Amino acid sequence: MEKQYELYCQKDRLFYDVMDGQERPAFAIADEPLPEGWQRIRRSEWLVYVPPAQEIPQQGWKIHVAACHENAEDVLVRVRDYCVPRTISFKHLRSADVLLMRNAKYAGRGGSGKLVTIYPRDEAELEQILRELGELLAGEPGPYILTDLRIGNGPLYVRYGGFAERHCKDEDGRLVSAIEDGEGRLVPDRRDPVFRIPDWVTVPGFLRPHLDARNAVTMAGLPYRVTEALHFSNGGGVYAAEDTRTGERVVLKEGRPYAGLAADGADAVTRLRRERDMLRRLAGIDGVPRVHDYFTLGDHEFLAQEFIEGRPLNTFFAERHPLLDPEPDPGRVAEYTAWALKVYEGTERVVEAVHARGVVFNDLHMFNIMVRPDDGVALIDFETAAPAADEGRQILANPGFLAPPDRRGTAVDDYCLACLKLALFAPLTTILQLDRTKAAHLAEVIAERFPLPEGYLESAVAEISRDVATGTRLVGTVPALRPDRAGWEETRSALGRAILASATPHRDDRLFPGDIQQFGGAALGLAYGAAGVLYALDVTGCPVEHTDWLIEHATAPPPGTGLGLYDGLYGAAYTLAHLGHLDAAGKVVDICLGERWERLGTDLYGGLPGIALTLEHLAGPLETPDLRDAAARAAQLVADQVVTATGAPSRPGLLRGMAGPALMFVRFYERTGDPNLLDLAATAIRLDLQRCVTDKNGALHVDEGSRILPYLGRGSVGIGLVIDDYLAHREDERFREAREAIGLAARSVYYAQAGLFSGRAGMLLHLARQGDPRAAAHIRDLAWHAVPYQGGLAFIGENLLRLSMDLGTGTAGVLLALGAALHDRPVHLPFLAAPEQPARTLAGVGDTTTVRR
Repeated sequence: MEKQYELYCQKDRLFYDVMDGQERPAFAIADEPLPEGWQRIRRSEWLVYVPPAQEIPQQGWKIHVAACHENAEDVLVRVRDYCVPRTISFKHLRSADVLLMRNAKYAGRGGSGKLVTIYPRDEAELEQILRELGELLAGEPGPYILTDLRIGNGPLYVRYGGFAERHCKDEDGRLVSAIEDGEGRLVPDRRDPVFRIPDWVTVPGFLRPHLDARNAVTMAGLPYRVTEALHFSNGGGVYAAEDTRTGERVVLKEGRPYAGLAADGADAVTRLRRERDMLRRLAGIDGVPRVHDYFTLGDHEFLAQEFIEGRPLNTFFAERHPLLDPEPDPGRVAEYTAWALKVYEGTERVVEAVHARGVVFNDLHMFNIMVRPDDGVALIDFETAAPAADEGRQILANPGFLAPPDRRGTAVDDYCLACLKLALFAPLTTILQLDRTKAAHLAEVIAERFPLPEGYLESAVAEISRDVATGTRLVGTVPALRPDRAGWEETRSALGRAILASATPHRDDRLFPGDIQQFGGAALGLAYGAAGVLYALDVTGCPVEHTDWLIEHATAPPPGTGLGLYDGLYGAAYTLAHLGHLDAAGKVVDICLGERWERLGTDLYGGLPGIALTLEHLAGPLETPDLRDAAARAAQLVADQVVTATGAPSRPGLLRGMAGPALMFVRFYERTGDPNLLDLAATAIRLDLQRCVTDKNGALHVDEGSRILPYLGRGSVGIGLVIDDYLAHREDERFREAREAIGLAARSVYYAQAGLFSGRAGMLLHLARQGDPRAAAHIRDLAWHAVPYQGGLAFIGENLLRLSMDLGTGTAGVLLALGAALHDRPVHLPFLAAPEQPARTLAGVGDTTTVRR
């Protein structure tokens, strides 16, 4: 799971949302008057203070001030009182809650600890501020800011970076903050959790002693040699190491002071000391690591503990789980069941032994269960373990094993064991955060497919659904999606109601709640924004509301809004034209053409292929033939890069890889008949296929190195859509073989998510587009991720932590995929209408339901 998603779960129980500092009172200085001429500007979670008539450079050495929750208010006052009389621009986080969120264990390591940013006008002022303000703040504690160079032992840090808001695309096509390099080109302003100096920047002499002091802190002299970094969080790293005295392998766990905060306010060092004490208390239990050593290096503390041979339980699923196969073999199902039961029984034994010592583990989940080579079990990561007598709640937890507030003491571990019973067979227990009654639904799914002992599932459901206060069991309805006409009309209505009920037209940052990408400049586009939702509603025959919101915000877009088809304004223009708002669409296109669009990448998501397709498409309806010239220019820029490409793209697939340019070439071929365009399409497809591999079933996936992906957005199925369109015009044996292998990847029984870009809905769209009768199974199984919402039905988004209504990850994407299979008129993504083919009957539904073209 991508940990940044947890940061967007703090504000709302149902939807991802941004913490902007308004949830609770802001810092007191946020409301205090400023001298005449000063401006206080709100930018998301920051308040920016701009003095009168000041020229601030666009980039340079900036100062960051670190602080803790306890001293933040006082530090802010001192910084304000220093900067304002000297007319120095600065900004600070709006509230203590936002500071706490940024310092949490799984907060982004690049932004951790920063309370204030100060913008010196030049290097002379930089030196003066560091000296004078450093004296005023000497001794104040705060987290170490990993991106920066620390000044002495105080809370001041420096980094070279951007002052003004400028953006460019990074190597993955994402819109990121930018600075100018030595030749005046915009390049990404890197904020990785390590101090780096751009190649073209000279370090001022007064910073050199601090840089030397930083470089002097090494592990030299310690009896350990780090061999591998295993994991990083905001609280510190976890490393595999060798004890150079004995040759023994150990694990080193690092604790950063004042960082990696848990719900109880404890920092990483406090939790590391707790872990040391709990492991000593549990010494001798088989399956609990023994303590090897404890030491301090710099300000960080380290626990050396036994290295457990084996692998985390979560790493076994890709190679063992039978539901990843298109047609699970009964023998493999039985074999897996026996293995999973053995792992569960081993885990239960270790937990019982821990309880017998009067300790609650408190953090049982797939990543903390180590399976040894003999399938024995050990537990790791005891940082939240606590005495059972304290009757405490969880303070940190994996979302799929988060016990409800009414579970305390050993009851926390009992709940997590119940979740493990289900997760071993259906790793979807994160859904239980939103609706614990889904446990009964998951049990039904598991019981249909695995030969489990009597009572195994029932006991898990009873524990998960138990309400401690009332002594009753929570009961909900199990949603059903039927692959027939009546089922489609019922489901379409339910999804449409949920989407429209979720709308927030009073907000400027989004219209429909969706993925966290909305808050990174994609709130208007097709993928995660309003345009995609309105498009899906319209093409599936649902009522469309709030088009005026899209018109208002797309014709006056906020800074940082993406330009492309899926990430921004071109997607908005496409949808507005589709809905008949041609004047508004024309205004949006004019805004886009006024930008430096020629610099964008070759990805369909936010780059030139989507722009070329949209401009060509809109030239007729907008009665602006000149748009075809711009479209041809964009297409030529893409062609030039495809012709000169020397290898496979770093991120293959429809949205980010070469399949997007290939789609553009095929569509332009259909308009012009130029066979050279098909040649270019073939070249682009082959580049993506270079990054594909087959699994044990012969299914073709995109190989990302650490995992293989079948998905529509960034996997093989998206490439398959374009191959289908290519084969409609020209035969290619290799492409046809790839097409068949991609079809296998779209027919697995289990997918972790429901979404269009990274889940089952994308598989359904692919099979429906081909008229494959096995689409019916995907329609039924989409119900795994469905939950009731406002009298309708909604789907859980990326990482399964919150509901989503957007096209790429949520309910609108499921709606569109279902429409592609069941609607009486063609439904498809923009520029991806299915090749003509006969209607086919969906398996198991009879003759009345067809996949219609």
